[in-house]
Amino acid sequence: MLRRLLLTGTVLCTAVCGAASARAENLDDLAPYKMIRSLQYVQDTVALGDHSAMEMQRFLLSTIDERLRTANSSIFDDPRNVDAALVYAMSGGNPETLEFLITKDVGGHFDSRLTDALRSYLSGRGTQSVKSLAVIFPEYKRSRVGAYLALVSANSVMRKDPALALTYFDWGRLVAPGTIVEEAALRRSIYIASEAGWIDRSMAYANRYARRYLRSPYASQFADLFVKLAVDHFEAIKEDDILEILSFMDVPRQREVYLRMARLAAISGKNKLASLAAERAQALSGDGESVPKVLADLYSGLASVPSGDVAQAMESIIAIPDDKLSAKDRALKAAARAVAEEVLRVPETAPVEAKATVPAETEDTSYEGLSEAEMADRSMDPRAGGEETPVASAVEPKEETKEQGETAGIDPAFDTFVSGGRSKLDEIDALLKGEGS
Repeated sequence: MLRRLLLTGTVLCTAVCGAASARAENLDDLAPYKMIRSLQYVQDTVALGDHSAMEMQRFLLSTIDERLRTANSSIFDDPRNVDAALVYAMSGGNPETLEFLITKDVGGHFDSRLTDALRSYLSGRGTQSVKSLAVIFPEYKRSRVGAYLALVSANSVMRKDPALALTYFDWGRLVAPGTIVEEAALRRSIYIASEAGWIDRSMAYANRYARRYLRSPYASQFADLFVKLAVDHFEAIKEDDILEILSFMDVPRQREVYLRMARLAAISGKNKLASLAAERAQALSGDGESVPKVLADLYSGLASVPSGDVAQAMESIIAIPDDKLSAKDRALKAAARAVAEEVLRVPETAPVEAKATVPAETEDTSYEGLSEAEMADRSMDPRAGGEETPVASAVEPKEETKEQGETAGIDPAFDTFVSGGRSKLDEIDALLKGEGS
């Protein structure tokens, strides 16, 4: 494939490179639709993993732009060149070039319905073209621009009608398999199905993507989408399905995905998944690879704070060297350490002075504070800082105390402790917000 790409690039450069005058002369003889074919081939090659072709892609885009702008209007008597101009606009080309061509189109070569919809989309007003595209798409779906128009139509409607967007994406994949169109359609379909709660469909799209496009330069976006899908819907996803998708990746990429998953799961409170992902990341770390293991230890420690031996988790977190962590992970470590410290801190209480009117034999009914377990639960809830602290009922007094009309009071020392704990949790929330997800 690379050899074929180089041959294609060589032929193309022979046609469009060289001295300025020769280059201009050759451009006049080269039909835009032939240039678009080269662009499509190069873009598909990039999507399949040949990143060296990205430079050729940029070169072709600029060359086609110049050709379209300098071409005689009569060249668009051939509808293949009209389609080439539209594909160029939908393939990352300069949107101003389409405007330029429409302005010069006195012969009516371009369908104004289609160009108006594309102009709205390319200018960031895609929602305004939804109705127009819905009417136009059935007419153009089997044409040379059908696959690209499917992507545009889906992107325009994906927020308002995710089911219709998936229909468009599925059509694009059907008519353009193995291309950059299919790569983009699969990647965006994962997001749409996940956000709509269609987990089975989202996992099916993720599986197809993993089988075909893991070498794409956009595969890192897929990794982010897959991690979020797995964390947000872990309870509804089979672990075997996650392992199957990851099995298509090499070891370094599997480890990276597991680390991302452990991190997001730990922050999201999905402790079971965080522990599982961290353990797998540790198992995939080589002897000389210290950073992945350090990160796995950090995320595993985060997951252990609410569910395991807090003291041991605290020691593990403190032992992690800061110089091995990014700024975001250092902030996450600081937040985890603060949470663990709050869990381990024992509330200090002071004796309440007895009222003179209470007989000496009356049982002391003053409230002595929450148990350590209750405080641990509260410390691990990041939302607790903005809510009222629940106060347990006072101990039931003896019958004679009820007769005297006495009620239990709250220990001022405990009230001070709770206020301090709430303040500390606010600081933890601030750390997590500053750290980001």
